[in-house]
Amino acid sequence: MYIEKIELYYVSMPLIYPWRTAYGEDPAIDTVLCRMTADGIDGWGESTPLAGPLYSPEWAGGVFAVCKNWLAPALVGKEVSSGEDLQNLLSVYKGNPFAKAALDTAWWALESRIKEKPLHKLLRANRSVVPVGADFGVMDHLDDLLRCIENALADNFPRVKLKYRPGWDLNILRNVRSHFPKEPIHIDCNSGYRMSSLDEFRQIDEFNLEMIEQPLQHNDLLDHATLQRYIRTPICLDESITGLDTARQAIEMQSCQYINVKPGRVGGLTTAVQIHDICLEAGIPCWVGGMLESGIGAAHCTALAMLNNFSYPADIFPSSRFYENDLAATPLELIKSTDGIQSVRAPEEIPIPNLDRLNEWTVQKAVISL
Repeated sequence: MYIEKIELYYVSMPLIYPWRTAYGEDPAIDTVLCRMTADGIDGWGESTPLAGPLYSPEWAGGVFAVCKNWLAPALVGKEVSSGEDLQNLLSVYKGNPFAKAALDTAWWALESRIKEKPLHKLLRANRSVVPVGADFGVMDHLDDLLRCIENALADNFPRVKLKYRPGWDLNILRNVRSHFPKEPIHIDCNSGYRMSSLDEFRQIDEFNLEMIEQPLQHNDLLDHATLQRYIRTPICLDESITGLDTARQAIEMQSCQYINVKPGRVGGLTTAVQIHDICLEAGIPCWVGGMLESGIGAAHCTALAMLNNFSYPADIFPSSRFYENDLAATPLELIKSTDGIQSVRAPEEIPIPNLDRLNEWTVQKAVISL
């Protein structure tokens, strides 16, 4: 396809309540939307690095600037026939996976519309429904967390993920396990710890968790490999996996037993599929993560999650969980599978934004065209 125009939107989406993690608190989710046009047809992509460089070195304002000044001009006026073509055109620009993901996901949405084929089928998936898990951030009171977990399990969520950080740590986990001794639970440290916390991670072994997600530095593979040798609980890497090379290195170094794949963090759907494939070959199970995207980005994540080696329940949330009004014209909703498990269905098409909300929440806009 011949890329005629790219429109970029830096958007701040208000949350129902702040999202608290090991790296801080977000009262709104800052995201970058990309509308790519070819042959008079358009497709929408999204990348959600958040407001500041706290989850990763990238941030929404920087992603918008990199896309506007460098990446989008490298694509407009070019023939781009595959995701690999797009990534090759952008490969001269080092790093910046969240920025590249905004364009990559837009290309895939556009390809889906041009070929009139659902995105998950373009990605070679043969499933249309997959299970999703329940996630809970840091809360004001333990009782609130216990009530949320109880409700989630009663609603047939197949697993529970808890944010874990200093002050919301072993005591919380001990209380949770005393109430829910056998249910599938894992914790997410969001790179909040170092090897000096080895004794604490050894204590976590007693709780028989499914995994510990990203316990150490955001850019580390070596210390995670060392930690995994000392503890029984499987380590899952998230922030450390920024592309195909880091995924390959993590597998070779035995830094983890699971890999979380987020399209934004790894540079888009093209790279996400490649990571899925090498993990499948290596026997490393994957699962799809989310960045609290709008229904647009969540639809991309949902399509990706249909690939077979995404075997652990995904971090894909209904729009109503975090947003009073989703930016997407069609919000994402969960369904029950045939066996009653909370699940998500592959989208037939990637939704477009609600234009009124897009205009209201847009912080910056840019158009790159011939």
